[in-house]
Amino acid sequence: MKGFREDFLWGGATAANQFEGAWNVDGKGPSVSDMCTNGSHTSPKRITPVLEEDTLYPSREAIDFYHHYEEDIALFAEMGFKVFRLSIAWTRIFPTGMEKEPNEAGLAFYDKVFDACKKHGIEPLVTISHYEMPYALVEACNGWESRECIDYFMNYCEAIFERYKDKVTYWLTFNEINSGTMPMGSVLSLGTIKGFSGNVIEAPDKPQERFQGLHHQFVASAKAVKLAHDKYPQFKMGNMSIFATMYPYTCNPDDVVETQKQMQMMNWFCSDVQVRGAYPYYADRFFEEKGIQIKMEDGDLDILKKGCVDFYTFSYYMSNCVATGDAAKKTSGNLMGGVKNPYLEASDWGWQIDPKGLRYTLNEIYSRYQIPVMVVENGLGAYDKKEEDGSVNDDYRIDYLKKHIEQMREAVKDGVDLMGYTPWGCIDLVSASTGEMAKRYGFIYVDKYDDGTGTLARSRKKSFYWYKKVIETNGEEL
Repeated sequence: MKGFREDFLWGGATAANQFEGAWNVDGKGPSVSDMCTNGSHTSPKRITPVLEEDTLYPSREAIDFYHHYEEDIALFAEMGFKVFRLSIAWTRIFPTGMEKEPNEAGLAFYDKVFDACKKHGIEPLVTISHYEMPYALVEACNGWESRECIDYFMNYCEAIFERYKDKVTYWLTFNEINSGTMPMGSVLSLGTIKGFSGNVIEAPDKPQERFQGLHHQFVASAKAVKLAHDKYPQFKMGNMSIFATMYPYTCNPDDVVETQKQMQMMNWFCSDVQVRGAYPYYADRFFEEKGIQIKMEDGDLDILKKGCVDFYTFSYYMSNCVATGDAAKKTSGNLMGGVKNPYLEASDWGWQIDPKGLRYTLNEIYSRYQIPVMVVENGLGAYDKKEEDGSVNDDYRIDYLKKHIEQMREAVKDGVDLMGYTPWGCIDLVSASTGEMAKRYGFIYVDKYDDGTGTLARSRKKSFYWYKKVIETNGEEL
């Protein structure tokens, strides 16, 4: 039986706002994440439009990849990475998002990063917008609720496409774009939080604003894809969704129908638009029942048709159950919770661990779209203990990843065209959901802690050497 293809893209994934730091260096402007305080599993992070003294804003220094990029990319190369997923910080290129001309110092930084990747034979996979809306656009126009953001985004795309046309082939337009179907997406992705200050989970939810903002992101994504196809035919353009796999809690038809409804709007809606180029039929009833009216301009539907992505990428951490009754016990998860599955174990943060769900999900995606698929986030956030000799024996992480890679291999045998795998947080970084360092994902330990202290020294965990062997053997030795 076949295994992973010869040119399989093994690597790891990061995001600028969670690991780059240098938040106001070389002309960079503040993003939404720069205005977020730290939090924890039990106390949510806050957003503060006016900066508070003696308050920790973890994204500001993060793990300072900005000054450690050569060391970090060399460590990725030592593991054998074929691909490195990273994002460009919009505010490093356009500090407010509204400038006419890009910031040269910001462009030059990514030149150095991509050159370091090339030196080590690593292909960059670049997310254009990964949860770092320029905060100035929140204040000026309530983020993506405003149609003006499409032009600002295209100005940004034009600048980076032209600058990096010989250095980057693989691009993703928006990270986890379907977060915008949920209240938390207004903070993380859409920036529809003008004037809000307080706990991020208490941001007022306005579905009309969210789905209008999502429409503008769809148009912006399609325009970026069309620009690439027209002017840079060597580019491969992808989407990126959270995949929150759901199972009916029971075989009660009510649970089954409710699961189908939630799967449609959570997991399929955004990718149906980005892959198929049109709003899906089931969105009409959803919008009608929620009182949502999407304002479109002439040409919007046409551009959606012309801006379909070339490959599909997604994050997969866990699955949930859906129940219509009240008896089922709830659990937490990646931006959303669900009903606890009695057949699964969970992480320290309550995220259920479901490797077989990844095989199921890959088959569902590929059967729907028939284009190449890539798992661009997957991993285990855990408390890592550093031993006296400096080692971190993260066997729990190895076990988690091993089981997921085994199920990816099964999906490949099923016939899924799987092109790559980039586990999340290949180097420890700041958690997007809680703003903490204690929730570690990496193969590389970073000496940085939730009180802001730490030397930022990098060291290899046990999983570093394990993953090196996995890549060397193209997934044969797990």
